[in-house]
Amino acid sequence: MILMETHKIKTIVEALPYIKKFRGKTFVIKYGGSIFKMEKSKKAFIKDIVLLTFVGINIIIVHGGGPNISQMLDKLGIKTEFIKGLRVTDEETMEVVEMVLSGKINKKIAADLCKNGVNAIGISGADGNLIIATKKYLKEGKEKINIGNVGEIVNVNQNLLNDLIDKGYLPVISPIGYDNEGNVYNVNADYAAAAISSSLKCEKLIYLTDVKGLYKDIEDSNSFISSITIDEINEYIRTGVINGGMLPKMECCIKAIKGGTKDVHLIDGRLEHSLLLEIFTDKGIGTMIKGGVNNG
Repeated sequence: MILMETHKIKTIVEALPYIKKFRGKTFVIKYGGSIFKMEKSKKAFIKDIVLLTFVGINIIIVHGGGPNISQMLDKLGIKTEFIKGLRVTDEETMEVVEMVLSGKINKKIAADLCKNGVNAIGISGADGNLIIATKKYLKEGKEKINIGNVGEIVNVNQNLLNDLIDKGYLPVISPIGYDNEGNVYNVNADYAAAAISSSLKCEKLIYLTDVKGLYKDIEDSNSFISSITIDEINEYIRTGVINGGMLPKMECCIKAIKGGTKDVHLIDGRLEHSLLLEIFTDKGIGTMIKGGVNNG
């Protein structure tokens, strides 16, 4: 019993320098995907966010919801198609996307945080011109592929976010974008989180994923990469070590670092209290993409 209590005290003491270092700093956390289905992980995530805010760290949450959107489309009998990992989003699909992201998931996360004493406010990219986007096309050689109302971000209203943080609110953001003509767009949550983090020059951008982090060989647990630079990422992409579904995630990480984010972390959101383990312990548990002068 005494040994257990001693271990707890050591853990708290280990966290103290990090609490001091990050107090008053801003983190953007991308949350979503398969983690939504795991009740214990969801509850642990809420508790982690509560603790982070109580020790003085400013948090912005950007959430996805792809599986939830697909489930609702199935219920409504609406067929969905993906091209290069992006959902083809016609007008009918866009209505469902906005309903699920901004109406259901967004408000549930905000409500759960509020119930636990955090002043969370759920907003979408449409609110206060938070996310201005333009239509995104995929390229196949010289040909442009139309994937409907899918957008890429051209501007983030950082003043709105700073105002909310200054007033003690925790923004929970659904990645819906609008353009100056009022067209609505489905924006990839990973890219939205990177753009928001860059606009605010955040201390950290944290991606909660369904893998531990980055590997040289996903089949070999001993090849796990605990820290990496942009130069190393580019070399791994060139040699094919990083490929497939991890490529767009790495693109987001690189954009965030080059845009002014200090560090980016990839951690396993399925692991309970993964946020605290990554931020407040010396070893961490995920992959950190380090910012700095050698990362251009």
